[in-house]
Amino acid sequence: MIAIGANLYYRNPSRKLFVIGVTGTDGKTTTVNLIYHLLKTAGKKVSMISTVKAIIGEEEYHLGFHVTTPDSREIQKFISLAALAGSEYLILETTSHALDQFRVRGVNFRMGVLTNITSEHLDYHKNYENYLQSKAKLFKKTALAILNADDPSFAKLKSEVKGRVLSYGIKKSADVMAIHIRHEALETRFDVTFSQAEVLAANQWGQEDLKYGNEFELGDEKYLEYPIRSNLLGEFNINNILAAIACVLKLNLSPQEIMEGIQSFMPPQGRMERVETGRDFEVMIDFAHTPGAFEKVLPFVKSITRGRLVHVFGAAGLRDFAKRPKMGAISAQYADLIVLTAEDPRTEDVNQIMSEIASGAKKGQFKEVSVAAFEKSEKGQLFLIPDRQDAIEFAVRKLAQRDDLIFISGKGHETSMCLGHQEFPWSERKAVVEALKERKDF
Repeated sequence: MIAIGANLYYRNPSRKLFVIGVTGTDGKTTTVNLIYHLLKTAGKKVSMISTVKAIIGEEEYHLGFHVTTPDSREIQKFISLAALAGSEYLILETTSHALDQFRVRGVNFRMGVLTNITSEHLDYHKNYENYLQSKAKLFKKTALAILNADDPSFAKLKSEVKGRVLSYGIKKSADVMAIHIRHEALETRFDVTFSQAEVLAANQWGQEDLKYGNEFELGDEKYLEYPIRSNLLGEFNINNILAAIACVLKLNLSPQEIMEGIQSFMPPQGRMERVETGRDFEVMIDFAHTPGAFEKVLPFVKSITRGRLVHVFGAAGLRDFAKRPKMGAISAQYADLIVLTAEDPRTEDVNQIMSEIASGAKKGQFKEVSVAAFEKSEKGQLFLIPDRQDAIEFAVRKLAQRDDLIFISGKGHETSMCLGHQEFPWSERKAVVEALKERKDF
């Protein structure tokens, strides 16, 4: 097997590091980057491999097109380089495909972190149970599993875990929880609370550490509570923050290191990223490309929209077909106008993909309007524009009005668009900038 051969070739490099695997449907990249940032700003020697990039020691590596977890040889090479760079920790974004295909076989995971599990990649896994079992493989390898108590998968995954479980959540009772949540225009604030005995078993915190928060008792247990401020927006990101906090609490970071690290963290490229327009409307880019992500992201985006929400998106070709109408229906619940377009159609007909998404939006009372016949933008309009650049330009130049927010989702950080069998250069941000250049009516 390739994974075993690669592991032997590089002489079991993961045994020289504390490897943390992060898996889930949505939020993996943000959580990986958060954990990396918290450890890095606390002075730890750390490397990471995520969707956006790999950072090994002080070197950055581009991973190529549409890559989350690289192949076995690349994984072992990066782990070996991390060990040679003197890293103590490595955070590895770990997909269900990588787990199911044994790409991470031989990696000595010490801790596993779950963000969530929603219906995605069912074109590959065939059903939700198979998808969940693929994720569960990570937690059968780790001494500590950090699980999302709010996620429907929690009970099932907890029963599969061989080691200890540390839970986090907002709605359900958990070991690490967020309370007193305040959503503000440019930041999120909340208090994180946790059981002193459960979470701090290995920590040697003194009075200096305790002074930053409150200590209280609930029944026979002592709890600690600390204030958190973050540049990340939306409730879905609070769960990502809690996952990262639960992780580094077990790695002996102090309250001050955690609070300062979270406050200084900026979102990864293509995640809830605002593009400066110089106009009286806003544009935001995000990687959301699943029904689960839409259900988390769109309510928040709608809540910060002063005017109308214009949603530009598509769905990948040769991937989970069942999610398409669901995405259209969810978008129709929150968006005022929808522009459907290409998102890596591959060898599928982009018009067929858009039609399948549109079927869900039309059930939400959206009506398809021909671009050729377009005269005036009104709520409930649905446009199908196959070329993504054209779609973005249409949203920016024709639809956007004062106080509107154009939310472009699905590509985020990605640097290519797959059309047919070929990858073509693509930048969501550059596409928006190009569209803004030609807007003449301001």
